[in-house]
Amino acid sequence: MNTLTIILISAGALVLGVGVGYYLRVIVALGKRRSIEIDIKQMMVGAKEEAQQITDDAKKASEEKLADLKEEEKKKEKEWKEKESRLIKKDEFLDSRQVEINKEVDNIKVKVEEIKKIQEKVVKIEDEKRAELERVAKLSESDAKEELLKDIEKKYEEDILTRIQKLENTNQEKLDRRAKDILATSIQRLASSTASELMTTIVSIPNNEIKGKIIGKEGRNIRAFERASGVELIVDDTPGSIVISSFDPIRRQVARLALENLILDGRIQPAKIEELVEKAKEEINKIIKEKGEQAVYECGILNFDPRIIAIIGRLYFRTSYGQNVLQHSIEMTHIAGMLAEELGADVAIAKAGALVHDIGKALDHEVQGTHIEIGMRILQKFGADERIITAMKSHHEDYPYETIESIIVQTADSISGGRPGARRDSVENYLKRLQELEALVNAFPAVEKSYALQAGREIRIFVTPEKISDAEAKLMARDIALKIEKELKYPGEIKVTMIREMRIIEYAR
Repeated sequence: MNTLTIILISAGALVLGVGVGYYLRVIVALGKRRSIEIDIKQMMVGAKEEAQQITDDAKKASEEKLADLKEEEKKKEKEWKEKESRLIKKDEFLDSRQVEINKEVDNIKVKVEEIKKIQEKVVKIEDEKRAELERVAKLSESDAKEELLKDIEKKYEEDILTRIQKLENTNQEKLDRRAKDILATSIQRLASSTASELMTTIVSIPNNEIKGKIIGKEGRNIRAFERASGVELIVDDTPGSIVISSFDPIRRQVARLALENLILDGRIQPAKIEELVEKAKEEINKIIKEKGEQAVYECGILNFDPRIIAIIGRLYFRTSYGQNVLQHSIEMTHIAGMLAEELGADVAIAKAGALVHDIGKALDHEVQGTHIEIGMRILQKFGADERIITAMKSHHEDYPYETIESIIVQTADSISGGRPGARRDSVENYLKRLQELEALVNAFPAVEKSYALQAGREIRIFVTPEKISDAEAKLMARDIALKIEKELKYPGEIKVTMIREMRIIEYAR
């Protein structure tokens, strides 16, 4: 068998295989098609049955819902008919009631007309009677009324006057009794002891050898101390003590602190004295601030400017007729608060006005004017309430009373200052004389500072050396002495000591 034959046979077998495969595939596809058609027919039959079931259920549910709606409609219709019936009956009742009301209104109108006619007849009859009475009495109505009142006044005049007088006396007695009760209650509620201020301070020393150091060589230390502090040191034979004398309490306290620190330090010489005096002044300023804060806190006044509080603290070292001014102001504040509560006034304004009523005394030796005017300027400058200024400015009756709080402040001042033992006039006059002496001297040009010493028998004056010569200082001392003789009244004589000291300081580095 040759090659061509083999190729032909292979090709024929291949064609036959392809044909058989195609035929088999067609047969399989036809079988699957028939199976799918059968499934589709079965699904269609099931869907029709299910749709029919759903339709039947929906129809049944709709019939039930329709029946329910018809039943509910019947109920609503019945209710509406019942309401309509009630409304018809109510309208019929209202109509009948309106007819009755109209009848009553018509009757009332008729009666009103009848009453008006009767009133007109009565008025006419009264007028006729009045006219007849006036004709018979020969008096008009006003004249008769006046005559009657005159007869009654004449008959009961004495009784009326007696009763009026009695009422006036009774009311005055009640008012006086009430005022006394209020004042007595306020005074009893605040009964504080009063200690008079002294013009000297005693400093204890460990031994008498310290006295020699304090005096220094040829008295230079004691002179430096008195010059720096403005007080007078009394170093006598009294064992264990040195006396500091000054009318100014602040100077005395500064001197006391400085002297105590000098004694503890042991190095007593002019430079150290000046250093410790300055430190003592700073310490006193701290005490002043603390005392002011304590005062406003104790009195319950917390809205003051800090600068006002600091000035209030200075009153701790100020006296008036021997009475401590800060303690007097605090006492006044409590009394004013009690009086304001009793009288229904503004308690806060009354207490604040009482606390600052003497604030001008803290600076009266530094500023021109009375302490009231100075106090008013201080309060206005630092933004105090105008009502507080009004309350405090009348406590010496220099200004008219404008509010009830101003009367309360003046009354509290009289109560606090008028108690037995509260004040000493002689001390106040003495302090006033010393302050006038220093103020007179400080008015001269080139005067740096001045101190009244030895109970006012000496005035020590420190001048600025750059502004005045020795010759001019001598002439100024004489002018000051002549002015003191002319303007001040004082017993004995006053020694005028003028100090012109040139101090030059250099540093070697």
